[in-house]
Parts: sequence; structure tokens; C-alpha cells
Amino acid sequence: MVVKVYGSDLASAKRVLVCLIEKEVEFETVPIDIIKGQNKDPDFLNLQPFGVVPVIQDGDYTLFESRAIIRYYAEKYKSQGTDLLGKSIEERGAVEQWIEVEAQNYHPAIVNLVIEILFARKKGIPSDEKVIEESEKKLGKVLDIYEERLSKSKYLAGNFFSLADLSHLPFTKFLADMGKMYLIEERKHVKAWWDDISNRPSWKVVSSSRWLLLE
Repeated sequence: MVVKVYGSDLASAKRVLVCLIEKEVEFETVPIDIIKGQNKDPDFLNLQPFGVVPVIQDGDYTLFESRAIIRYYAEKYKSQGTDLLGKSIEERGAVEQWIEVEAQNYHPAIVNLVIEILFARKKGIPSDEKVIEESEKKLGKVLDIYEERLSKSKYLAGNFFSLADLSHLPFTKFLADMGKMYLIEERKHVKAWWDDISNRPSWKVVSSSRWLLLE
């Protein structure tokens, strides 16, 4: 049965699509227009009561929250496609650890930058320069820790590409759109890591395609 992915061109939904491609899972996309408020329609709220994308339907099973979804598919199809969880319980623990680092440390700082720079620009409203400065400093400190980690292993959880790396792809791309890519490029090992993961075929497909063209 083909997996249905409800979402838009927003970054979190792309996290799910990359995972499905890596796992060689057939899917179809169901566009949800956030601008038009389709995420607040009763039918969608029946699937996701908080009105947030992405959501997947896998037969009779419905799941939301992008990191929960990628964990689900990495486990369900562990022996298919790219192994994104590691081969031992220790490797799995490292994957989970760095997914949490991304969610709790990396993501908040970069999201604030996206809101204050890209969203503010799109809406034609002034940015909060103090928030930008503070968020950039926080992100820089996180990336310093990444630099140390990646000086010892090719990827975050070890010498294998995993969900921990995959989860960084959609929002890190925004750094280029915001003129902040130097945060990556001035750190040798972080840059090597980003060049590697951002050149994976799965990400090239997702990052270069509009949502409707991914069916």
C-alpha cells in the first residue's frame, strides 16, 4: 500500500520525504496549503489535531510529527534501503542522542533565524535584530560542539549516515537563503559533513522539487 504524506514545501515535511526515499518506500504526496488555511480544515484536523504538517497515512495507521515519522519508517523498513538506525544498540543510542541534540539545541536556534529573517522578509515586517544576534550565537556554539564531534567521526552518530544527519537537512538549507552559510563553512569538519549529506541523491530530489512533483 502506498504511503500518503500530507504536507507542503515546508522543511519538516521534507525530512519525511528524504527518509522515505532512503528507505525505498513508495509514497504519494497530498498537498496542504498552509497559506489558505487548509491545515485548519476539519478533515485535516481529524488527522492532526494541532493543524501542523506533516502527517502520514500508512494503511489504517496515521502518524504525525516529522521525527516520530522518520523513526517509524527507519524501524519498520530496517532491512530495506539505507540502514538509518545503526547495527548495534550502542549505535542506535548514538543516533537517538543526536536526533535529540538536533531537536533541542540546533533546531530552536535556526528556526528563530528563519522566522526573523526569511518570514519577516516575506511578510514585509521588520526583523528583531536582537533575536537574530542571540540565535546566531547559540547556533554557533552548537556548531562548535558539532565540529569537535565530527573531527572524530564522519557522521554525527558514528561512521554511518543516519536519521541524526538526515534530520538536519531541511533547515540547514535555509542558512544559504539567509546569507548565514559561513556558520557551516568556517568549520572544517562541519563543512565536510554538510557537503556529504547535502549531496545525497535523496536530498537532491527533495530539495529541487516542488511538493506536487514528488508523486
